[in-house]
Amino acid sequence: MVFIAVSACSSNPGDTPDSGTDAPAAIAPAAAAVSPPVGAAPDGVVLPLSEPVLSSVFDGGTRSLVAIVGPADSATELGIYPARGAGRVVALPAPVTAIATDGDGAVYLANRGGYTRVDVRSGRLDSVDVDGHPDTRFTAITLRADGRVALGSDSGGVYTIAPDHSVAARIETFARVDELAAQGDTVFALDRSQTSVTTVEPGGDETGPALRAGQGATTMVTDTAGRLLVADTRGGQLLVFGSDPLMLRQQYPVPGAPYGLASSPTLTWVSETASNIVVGYDLGTGIPVEKVRYRTVRQPNSLAYDDDTGTLYVASGVGEGVQVIATRTAP
Repeated sequence: MVFIAVSACSSNPGDTPDSGTDAPAAIAPAAAAVSPPVGAAPDGVVLPLSEPVLSSVFDGGTRSLVAIVGPADSATELGIYPARGAGRVVALPAPVTAIATDGDGAVYLANRGGYTRVDVRSGRLDSVDVDGHPDTRFTAITLRADGRVALGSDSGGVYTIAPDHSVAARIETFARVDELAAQGDTVFALDRSQTSVTTVEPGGDETGPALRAGQGATTMVTDTAGRLLVADTRGGQLLVFGSDPLMLRQQYPVPGAPYGLASSPTLTWVSETASNIVVGYDLGTGIPVEKVRYRTVRQPNSLAYDDDTGTLYVASGVGEGVQVIATRTAP
């Protein structure tokens, strides 16, 4: 096992991504491994679902797992799986690419030209067209603490949306924006082509610190400790960033092409797509310590966690179901 402590400041130019607007340096984006067939029965209970899950979140307001169902670039269904009762599927008017939750009964879905707000309880859909951007393909979405939606695009822009659906601020310095996450009103953008994490300041029109994120970063989530958790799938490691300021705090090897991420009050969860495994790490000592691992469904690309009950959800990216694991790590 290896633990590396790294300062955010570096004299190595390779540690800071190009933030110029002309031609961002880019590499082939990393992706989850193609998982082998499952060799042993997955732990917990598997809910049948014959379609792949693109991404998922847990909505605490309704105690429901909410998942984008369908293949990338053509996912037009939303699966809703409450902690109690039968799941249901909501048809969407257009393909969506990313999901975020307000934690209080609503999810937001990025799509071409804007986003869709879904009331999880009723299934009501409200489509929002961003003024002046009917053809922009939005690929990432998050909610700031002030309630504003931030969107990322496949053309490399981050847009902060005003209440009247106009663009309050934007910045275009990336090759592509694949993931967004927020801490307060500060937004962080992950660009797989540049394998970088960049701070977007609360004003929304300028960037703050930017750092290279391993050899091929793919996914990013926040946790309650104010950290950013990033899966470096190509480099085989979990990266833990402090967010204020952006600084790489922990860098830890994870085998098996890590990809899916979720945080809980006590553990950080990472899926290994090359081996159909999910591992819970304790970050409390300054170095990730493995505490538990579970066998998963094939292609465990998407993770979500219910803090209240200590339930981990693992969604298959190839249509082999949604796995529900009682981890018993709730506070």
